[in-house]
Amino acid sequence: MKSILKLIFRMILWIENLFLLSVMALLFYISLPVKSDKTIHIPPHSNSESIITQLALEGYNVGKIDAMILSKFPSLPSGDVRFKSPYLSRLDFLHQLTKARPPLLKLMLIPGETKEIFFQQVAQTLEVNQTKLLDAYTQLSSYPEAGIMADTYLAPKKMNERNLIKFLLRSSTRRYKKMAMKQFNDYNTTQWKEVLTVASIIQKEAANTKEMPLIASVIYNRLKKKMRLQMDGTLNYGIYSHVKVTPKRIKEDNSTFNTYKHKGLPSSPIGAVSRHAIEAALHPKKSDFLYFMRNKEGVHDFTSTFKKHRKNIEKVKKDRQPLPKK
Repeated sequence: MKSILKLIFRMILWIENLFLLSVMALLFYISLPVKSDKTIHIPPHSNSESIITQLALEGYNVGKIDAMILSKFPSLPSGDVRFKSPYLSRLDFLHQLTKARPPLLKLMLIPGETKEIFFQQVAQTLEVNQTKLLDAYTQLSSYPEAGIMADTYLAPKKMNERNLIKFLLRSSTRRYKKMAMKQFNDYNTTQWKEVLTVASIIQKEAANTKEMPLIASVIYNRLKKKMRLQMDGTLNYGIYSHVKVTPKRIKEDNSTFNTYKHKGLPSSPIGAVSRHAIEAALHPKKSDFLYFMRNKEGVHDFTSTFKKHRKNIEKVKKDRQPLPKK
């Protein structure tokens, strides 16, 4: 009986030593460095074995033990894995594989662009539905236009339409609130819509950011004198974003965006606005200018009287006339 007990005790010690050696070996193994590229793509529906097989085929020093360790992590999402360091411990390397994220695609909302044109581009880039984007924007945005600030955004390809709009609006609203609190010590959407409306006209009319405060001064000066704004840019709203404004269009358009007919500001912003346009709307240049005309250099000449403005118009017409043939 004693010999049996001794044998059992020895077996227990042997098992304990073997377990201890195994643990030490595993700890040593997972501490070994693994060279990692900056980005690894994990396809959808991958499991631990398929991921490790893929990495082994790509030249990574991984095998069955790594597949076993990886299988113990709770989730294995698909997407891109980006490594900040070219060398990681094996455990860190395997852990990073569980942090895959869908690839981010660049969405560029150009200053002055309308939501219809922007969502058309977004739908093509992210392979989502344009109508659903417009519907979600209408439901969630505080502003008919300019709810999304003109900027470059990085968005995951797999995000649905409603969540994508939430993401874009959240980012813009946060910035709008910060600017409004600084200027007014309050974020009132009715007040801010007027700021965005003025900024959107500035965005359409200004030749560059330097001109923006001067364009703003003309807008406010004309409003103060109860003059119609009479600016072509206000008619480039919605689907007409890139449509040339003609006398026929001015005659037939009866919307509030037709500032040749309608007094005051349009009922809502015309297009997306940049930070520069908002700053100009909040801080216009002090002047007595009421008119501006684009010259042959592509920038504007500003005047305070119609007589001077008329001279600038004639000058532009003369500059546009073709030179006589010799």
